[in-house]
Amino acid sequence: MARILIIDDEETICQSMSLVGKRAGHEAVCERTLKDGLVRVAEEFDLVLLDVRLPDGNGLDVLPRIAQAPSRPEVIIMTGFGDPRGAELAIGHGAWDYIEKGASVKDITLALTRALEYRKQKKQAAAAGVVALKRENIIGNSARLNGCLDLVAKAAGSDAGVLILGETGTGKELFARAVHLNSKRAGRQFVVADCASLPETLVESLLFGHEKGAFTGAERAREGLVGEANGGTLFLDEIGELPHAAQKAFLRVLQERRFRPVGSNREVESDFRLVAATNRNLDEMVESGTFRGDLLFRLSTFVIELPPLRERLDDIKDLARFYMDRFCERYGLSPKGSCPEFMETLLAYPWPGNVREFINTIERSVLAARDEPILFAQHLPTHIRVQVAQEEVRRHHDRDSSIAPPPLPPSELPKLNEFRENVYADAEKRYLSDLMSLTGHDIAEACRLSGLSQSRLYALLKSHQLTR
Repeated sequence: MARILIIDDEETICQSMSLVGKRAGHEAVCERTLKDGLVRVAEEFDLVLLDVRLPDGNGLDVLPRIAQAPSRPEVIIMTGFGDPRGAELAIGHGAWDYIEKGASVKDITLALTRALEYRKQKKQAAAAGVVALKRENIIGNSARLNGCLDLVAKAAGSDAGVLILGETGTGKELFARAVHLNSKRAGRQFVVADCASLPETLVESLLFGHEKGAFTGAERAREGLVGEANGGTLFLDEIGELPHAAQKAFLRVLQERRFRPVGSNREVESDFRLVAATNRNLDEMVESGTFRGDLLFRLSTFVIELPPLRERLDDIKDLARFYMDRFCERYGLSPKGSCPEFMETLLAYPWPGNVREFINTIERSVLAARDEPILFAQHLPTHIRVQVAQEEVRRHHDRDSSIAPPPLPPSELPKLNEFRENVYADAEKRYLSDLMSLTGHDIAEACRLSGLSQSRLYALLKSHQLTR
């Protein structure tokens, strides 16, 4: 018998879903709000049936929190308003299924049964003593990250092709290495080929090798990357950059595991496992004719989509702690703590460069602090603090603009020039205050950011009675 939690504000839906669960031999519990549902999910549940539109929020927004509950329940999203984008978000965030409330009892029962069967198999595999996943330098425990690691574990158990998708800096090579390290090929070579740096005229030579004298400059025979990966894993990074002419040749290698070095009259075998990665949309490239659809099909038996850092904020603190300790050790510095504003700034910044940018930022902050024991927001790069401050000002402005104050009575309405001067003075003072706070009262940096001369800045600070 499984335990099912139903989170829905409609009494008839709660009753009907409870009946479906009980008829299947399970225990069903209902909650009518997200708040109560999130409290209840801390208990042991196998499955959560979650509505999208609830009185106190959107079910899709809390899906990651439910997925991270102690019992890690499977989640089926229920909605009375079918939306393809909602379905994409739900499945992308780990939901088992996305069903409309108008679906038949048979379809709902089938989805429920399949989800519970899947959960049962996962428990049996865990009980069988599965070895802990090797996740070298993959830091964090957010629901999105754990979903990707689950796929790594599944992919590592076979020799099927793996395609890793994600923005620049999300850690695609780290995940490729994790697939290799957790596979039966872990003791053999992990060979990296960056397709973006392969010269188009030499790509086949570099991939498949060549014989001595095969072309001008080939003074000796050379084994290609595919040959080097024999018995191990070949990682093709940025495969979307692989020249179109080379894609056909590589497709045959994938199918046959045989290739002919440039200038050779014999074929060579290579038993390699392929992992590929890209930050490009390969489906769109297939439609435009710049990437072969048959090659994409061969690549994508397993697809791992890595989330950008801005979508896994739960991992920020763990990442910060890990790299703070690493860089303190590397540079012979004593361990450091951090103030709340430091972490708040890290959480507020959108990280366009993802984890790669984050690591660089922590290193710069540690070096900026040197022997100081605490990292403050002022130790972060200026452009990060400026962008976070600007966004905060925009939010305040948008919030203030949405609340229109009541009009003043005629007797209290100031003259236009007086009103304009007061508004200008207040805005100028706020700007100067933010400027000095952002720069840590560094006059040279404040002049650079504001474009003011030093004498003009001093005069403005004095007129608004602001300390230097």
